[in-house]
Amino acid sequence: MWLPTPLYERIPSFWLVLGFMFIAYGIYLGLDLPPSLGALIMGLFCIAYGIGIAVVRSRHRQTQSEDGDSPANSQ
Repeated sequence: MWLPTPLYERIPSFWLVLGFMFIAYGIYLGLDLPPSLGALIMGLFCIAYGIGIAVVRSRHRQTQSEDGDSPANSQ
């Protein structure tokens, strides 16, 4: 599935914001209710997923830039 570049670049931020919203909702419900525990876990999962996407993209871009700078590709 193809996404426009501005939308594609903001996906990690979307997951982070969604995670913080889940955590805020869980705290708003009260920490003694079972749904709040689910919201907190989901929030942590979303935050970890957003960070994971950002790290994988960063590593991939570093690899691409190193491959582009190698002497074998400059001929």
